[in-house]
Amino acid sequence: MLLQAIGAVLPAALAVALSPFPLIGVVLILTGRHGRRNGALFALGWVAGLAVVATVVVTLFGAADDPDSTSSSVADWGRVAAGAALIVLGVRKWWLRPRSGDVVEEPRWMARLDDVSAWRSLILGALLSGANPKNVVLTASAATAVAEAGLHDADLVGAVALFVLLGSCTVLGAVAVEFAGGRRSEALLDGVRRFMVANSTVIMVIVLLLLGANVLGAGLGGIGR
Repeated sequence: MLLQAIGAVLPAALAVALSPFPLIGVVLILTGRHGRRNGALFALGWVAGLAVVATVVVTLFGAADDPDSTSSSVADWGRVAAGAALIVLGVRKWWLRPRSGDVVEEPRWMARLDDVSAWRSLILGALLSGANPKNVVLTASAATAVAEAGLHDADLVGAVALFVLLGSCTVLGAVAVEFAGGRRSEALLDGVRRFMVANSTVIMVIVLLLLGANVLGAGLGGIGR
């Protein structure tokens, strides 16, 4: 059952990790004033946000391992709705994508991240992971899969922790690179930031369409049981 749960959370966790804007944000924070402190706090907030959402969903759908339960039915229909929403969002982002020759600019909320305070770094990390609608959908899908696997105690905690760790790997990785490389890491991190800015739309469209199809398929499969 643990392996089943791990397999179920992997796609959603990687989709969360590959979200471009949090990685861009943490790189900007790391290269700004008090970068190491604020970057670590951003990562802490990010991890906490994912952990809270996953824990809440697992608690709410604890009875979803019974296919005849109301929790299981709600989870399946929720997956159908979430999967369809992700696909629609992916198609919309592709339709509104920047055309050839357009200048791709960073969102305005990133403009002052190089001078953000410690408290705001922590809060921003938590909001981007725990209050971002896309991440909430993906985290809820993964946590529901864990609940449906019927895990308990240490196995349940381990599956949720693995999801949070994988979903945080890019943010944590950027912080680790800064601490390990110091000034030498700035060029690498800036290159990653510029790549993510330039290709954020393509990355998000691929992630949304693939995950949307995966979540929708899981929901339809559960309803058809």
